[in-house]
Amino acid sequence: MISQTQLTWYGQSAFKIITPTGNVLVIDPWLTNPKNANGKADLANLKRVDLILLTHGHSDHIGDSVEIAKTTGAKLVAGLDLATAMTTVLGFPSKQAEMNTTPLFGGEVKLLDGEVTVTLVPAFHGSGLGKDDESTPVYAGQPSGMIIALRDGPTFYHTGDTDLFSDMALVSRYNRIDIMMVCIGDHFTMGPKRAADAVRLVDPRMVIPMHYATFPVLSGTPEAFDRELKQRGVKAKMRVIEIGETVSL
Repeated sequence: MISQTQLTWYGQSAFKIITPTGNVLVIDPWLTNPKNANGKADLANLKRVDLILLTHGHSDHIGDSVEIAKTTGAKLVAGLDLATAMTTVLGFPSKQAEMNTTPLFGGEVKLLDGEVTVTLVPAFHGSGLGKDDESTPVYAGQPSGMIIALRDGPTFYHTGDTDLFSDMALVSRYNRIDIMMVCIGDHFTMGPKRAADAVRLVDPRMVIPMHYATFPVLSGTPEAFDRELKQRGVKAKMRVIEIGETVSL
């Protein structure tokens, strides 16, 4: 058993959370993204994963989910429509993507003997899913963010891919957010300015930038994000995690 929550970033929107009791969660696990030089080794070293959490159906978020599921037996936590697309189109094991772990917006699911509570919240983006870049995308439900509350640990808000929208302020009405992982890359999501306004609405204790620099069009930077936060007087501490780095919370 470990006493602290551990968080690892693999680049883009991919994170691993190890809970205080040692359960392992991965979020949008594209470990083998082009910015992670150790991606193949990181994937091979994932000997235990209990839950795979997916915000939406784009390939840079689904990433290595199917391989992880087949090698570890991890269960899928995602919107019901996305889970259906994952099993029927991509071959995610259907017994690991059943209704008890696949909610829809606003519904809480309590998992791993109640240690983890996940709530889907809206995100403004797309969510088409295909087998490869040449396939015609199929409907994969609405994109989401995720509130991940750990018993005896922090509460995370992973925004997924999204634009700024005013109802982000409602997230904190129901959950005090300790750590907000927020997309800042621009082009496909919020850039630093809008991301800073999103943080101001949510008012987390700590903010971790993600979804930047993986491709040239994702031009938002942590430095620009930090400037925007300071200009707005945001109190949240910004923590930049390097790819492959693990921090204890």
